[in-house]
Amino acid sequence: MKKTSPLRLCALVLLGLLSAMAVARADTLEDIRKAGKVRIAIDLAIPPFGMTDDKMQPVGSDVDLARLLAKDLGVELEIVTATGPTRIPLLQTHKADLVVSTLSITPDRAKVVDFSVPYADHPSVVAALKSLPIKQMSDLDGKKVAVVRGTTQDTDLTQQAKGAQLVRYEDDATMALAVASGQVDILATARSLLPAISRKNPARAVEPKITMQTFYLAIGMRKNEPQLKAWVDDWVRANLKNGKLGAIYKQYHGVDIQPDQLLKVGG
Repeated sequence: MKKTSPLRLCALVLLGLLSAMAVARADTLEDIRKAGKVRIAIDLAIPPFGMTDDKMQPVGSDVDLARLLAKDLGVELEIVTATGPTRIPLLQTHKADLVVSTLSITPDRAKVVDFSVPYADHPSVVAALKSLPIKQMSDLDGKKVAVVRGTTQDTDLTQQAKGAQLVRYEDDATMALAVASGQVDILATARSLLPAISRKNPARAVEPKITMQTFYLAIGMRKNEPQLKAWVDDWVRANLKNGKLGAIYKQYHGVDIQPDQLLKVGG
């Protein structure tokens, strides 16, 4: 039997200690409870998920979900203001403990963060004025279609609607104003954002015409946090079953989520 050299033995011991330390550090749930607060990253510029009211207070379905989670965890909520591009970096730099901000589950994101059981579905649609007869992608040929740059809708339209004239905007708010003002009659976005877009100018209300694909929204967290993930997963399942998450979604979006389908997706 070959003997392990003292140097190699020391290296193996050190590696084991470092691994143990990494596992020990990866307990954000305990850290949250000790701190008495949970820091949740939320984008407050995507109504009705996140926004501010006339008193500049955070409101929205993601805000209410975060408040309910903090309450059930027995800690205070600290909202960390995020944007689409900063949601995951805020987690990775330990400036936030969780992300509740229209974060859809995708294979690329799953490489760098862990997701909870999904708490809502998030269909991606092509929408337009009710008077426009649009049923399939080919109906977009030669027409201007608004989309937010770099989104999954942008990617899908680029691949599937090659005859359309894509008009790219930097954020949802700017795109909504373009629709309300009559600059464009067709847009690609999340179905849940359509009521807010239509409210900007009821005379130019839009409705979904084509469903491109359905994403599932989940709570994001850093990888290798088994205790936190288990607690959040159990919390989502329980509040889907008791109807609290469905009630929040219905209040802000005007549509029902399907708890059985979400639980099936989440396993």
